[in-house]
Amino acid sequence: MPHRVIWFDIPVSDLDRAIGFYSHVLSAKVEKQFPGQPVAVIEHGESDVSGCLHQSEDRPSDHGPLLYFNVQGRLDDAVAQAERYGGRIVKAKHQIGPYGWRALIQDSEGNRIALHSE
Repeated sequence: MPHRVIWFDIPVSDLDRAIGFYSHVLSAKVEKQFPGQPVAVIEHGESDVSGCLHQSEDRPSDHGPLLYFNVQGRLDDAVAQAERYGGRIVKAKHQIGPYGWRALIQDSEGNRIALHSE
């Protein structure tokens, strides 16, 4: 069955700052790939769901859909990186039943996201 979610755009105010934040928190490449476009794509494989950071008039928000990012066993480090690179902890690491652990944070741009690990 194909993924129900296939792509996401995260609104940002400062693209370079957001690239630094997400590349360190996710421990993944986040690169500008379209010359002249205010977009940076988050590293992903052929069949992975991924998305991009997009600088536009859309404002970052701490309301609305909540994106969960898999930080693959490095939740404590990801939370520390989030704080180091301009994020804010909204809800510290906590267990979510049999589904693992998560922390809710606000990214460097003001978007609310979840970091998840089993």
